Amino acid sequence: MSEILLKIKDLIVEFPTRRGLLRAVDKVSFEISKGEVLGIVGESGAGKSLTGAAIIGLLEPPGRIGGGEIIFDGQRIDNLSDEQMRPLRGKRIAMIFQDPLTSLNPLYRIGEQLIETIQTHLSMDNKQARTRAIELLDEVGIPAPQTRIDAYPHQFSGGMRQRVVIALALAGEPDLIIADEPTTALDVSVQAQIISLLKNLCKERGTAIMLITHDMGVIAETADRMAVMYSGQIAEIGKTYDLIRNPKHPYSVGLMGSIPAIKGDVKRLVQIPGSMPRLNDIPQGCSFNPRCGKAFKPCYKKRSPLIEVGNSSVACWLYDEEYKGAKAK
Repeated sequence: MSEILLKIKDLIVEFPTRRGLLRAVDKVSFEISKGEVLGIVGESGAGKSLTGAAIIGLLEPPGRIGGGEIIFDGQRIDNLSDEQMRPLRGKRIAMIFQDPLTSLNPLYRIGEQLIETIQTHLSMDNKQARTRAIELLDEVGIPAPQTRIDAYPHQFSGGMRQRVVIALALAGEPDLIIADEPTTALDVSVQAQIISLLKNLCKERGTAIMLITHDMGVIAETADRMAVMYSGQIAEIGKTYDLIRNPKHPYSVGLMGSIPAIKGDVKRLVQIPGSMPRLNDIPQGCSFNPRCGKAFKPCYKKRSPLIEVGNSSVACWLYDEEYKGAKAK
């Protein structure tokens, strides 16, 4: 069995307001092993990006970690100060942000930004850092890296900028990369190249990747395991192949049913009724119960723990031994 690199236990991310505390991430638990890709999927507002930001210590105030533990390579890091997190952030844990335009400084050349990042985390002089920066640009597929290194971000296409952001994430040679929508707004051919790059990182370097995305195609091609998040909680987690082919949680079933099939005569896709609840109006019990056609009595009273079902773990009372065979309300 692969060595566990990251362990999240009952993580809570909350926002204090005048009307009380709002929980955006509510007791989320999962693990990522070295060399593994864990995909995180779910609707906008499910808490995917906040979970990633909490791990790397980049929650924006007033957001804060309100409970739980984040253990990275055997060390608890959720209780570290910004000063204590600085040696880990970028060097051992890196993040690829959604929008490369906001990740790159438009006033500095690509090379300057890469060299600064490399020298921050590795002991290199300017010449060595520039050579390494060119190697990174070549590794992520930037053509003519020897000349493009002196270009500004606006002189790159969206796909090229995203590759530069990935190069920045690789600059410190991290053990874990949190990739937040790394293929957003990229055309299919560039997506395939980015996916190939991420998979090679895991294979050649043993890098672990937490891949946050809405794109089920990207998850299917890249992730070893996947977690489905809903309203700040994990609805289901398991091996990607099993979860895509045989989803168990009603929300997962709805997500998979909304994907168009390449083959077959499907005239109408599955549509999940309603919308995700607001943080100040999360229903009692299972937060998915207002939208679930299989909800029954216990779903309205308390939240189900993750129950092991085959190769997956599902937070649904339908799979609890006490309630098996129960009919929907």
